Amino acid sequence: MAGPLQIELVAADRVVWSGEASEIIARTSEGDLGVLAGHAPLLSLLVPGVVMIKPIEGPVVQAAVGDGFLSVANDHVSILSEDTVLLEEIDEAEVRRELAEAEAAKDNDARHRAEVKLRLIGKAA
Repeated sequence: MAGPLQIELVAADRVVWSGEASEIIARTSEGDLGVLAGHAPLLSLLVPGVVMIKPIEGPVVQAAVGDGFLSVANDHVSILSEDTVLLEEIDEAEVRRELAEAEAAKDNDARHRAEVKLRLIGKAA
């Protein structure tokens, strides 16, 4: 039987989450991707979306991520995205400000990142 995955979810300024998990699901440029122990080596582009991690112990971890990279090698999964925030860290008022600024600036990428955060907390834009 395969061992657990070693996961690192990393933002530009910090390690957002690190630990052992049985599964991770992320959105890549090719669609949603699930990774279990024993997965073939992979390097893929992340697109703004939700990352779901099923830890060996404890509740499911959910995070909103922006563009970035996902790599898988030898049961180690690294998710690197400059804009990464855990569900429990999302401040709805702050995200609504980000959304308003993005819309005013006609910045579709920033608007999409804000919308992903609002969907994650169940407050659809």
